[in-house]
Amino acid sequence: MLVELRRGSAVESRHAVHVAVVDAEGRLVARAGNPDFVTFWRSAAKPFQALPLVTDGAADRFGLTTAELALCCASHSSEPGQVNLARELLQKIGCGERDLMCGPHTPLSETVAKDYQTRGVRLTAVYSNCSGKHAGMLALARHHGWPTEGYARLDHPVQRRCLAEVSRWTLVPEREIGVAVDGCGVACFALPLRSMGLAYGRLGRDAGGGMRDATVPDASRISHPASRIPHPASRIVESMLRHPDLLAGEGRPCTEMMRAHPGRVITKVGAEGVYSALLTQERLGVALKIEDGHGPAAALAMAAVLRDLGLEPQPESLLATATRNSRGEVVGELRVNGGLLK
Repeated sequence: MLVELRRGSAVESRHAVHVAVVDAEGRLVARAGNPDFVTFWRSAAKPFQALPLVTDGAADRFGLTTAELALCCASHSSEPGQVNLARELLQKIGCGERDLMCGPHTPLSETVAKDYQTRGVRLTAVYSNCSGKHAGMLALARHHGWPTEGYARLDHPVQRRCLAEVSRWTLVPEREIGVAVDGCGVACFALPLRSMGLAYGRLGRDAGGGMRDATVPDASRISHPASRIPHPASRIVESMLRHPDLLAGEGRPCTEMMRAHPGRVITKVGAEGVYSALLTQERLGVALKIEDGHGPAAALAMAAVLRDLGLEPQPESLLATATRNSRGEVVGELRVNGGLLK
């Protein structure tokens, strides 16, 4: 599988695609390229960084809604409704925008970015696409009585707790997970694609069929009581399925793919050409990486993977992306060539 940029009749660029499609038992169902390619999961890990809110009791303590849980998993577009929801979540846990350690950036939606620039909107940390995740981390710190100051540091209990949860779902020991600093300032995790796909497959199984009794893992020697887990995955999956508009936003690929097949799929983008997905009925997890980190190619590749796995049609906007010159004329296109090996 390649994503090719054609200009006229010639191929100008090729973006290599690596994919692992994995079921909940760890079987590799389909692949492209190297399914064991190791890369950072980036924002596609957010559902697992949000799970401690449910497993540890913070979501119940603060009365988090499905919309607020979805925002904790989101790479949102900084739309006004999304920003207001992040502010409401912060207020609910007794924090404010100044407590956020994610820096502001241009909205991921070009439409929103142009609107804010025209209106002179001052972008602050709450406009970050990761503000929901950061608010969730602050809620986790509040719940456990951990310091909210410095919650983004790699050695903070919040980050160690997230690492433990990622280890638990991917079945990769903590010591074997590469840990570095994400674009928003918190921990990100380097893993094989196969392990990422397994985590999403298990998320679908456990959300659909219920989890056996389990205990919260030792979060790198964090001392907190082990607790029985009353189907936490179902609350995260339900929240994401209910609110595709919050996970990304209008015109964004994640939202478009989920709206095309309501209740059938969760898609979650990550930076540098990373994508993950859960096919809810098939209970299959997908992890994808464009080797050179090309983001637009990743969205096209994920749509193609979902088609290969039976979710069709996909949105027209994700079949190909037109290349235009400075006069707005179409002079080429970005399109997927090839498919999965099953």
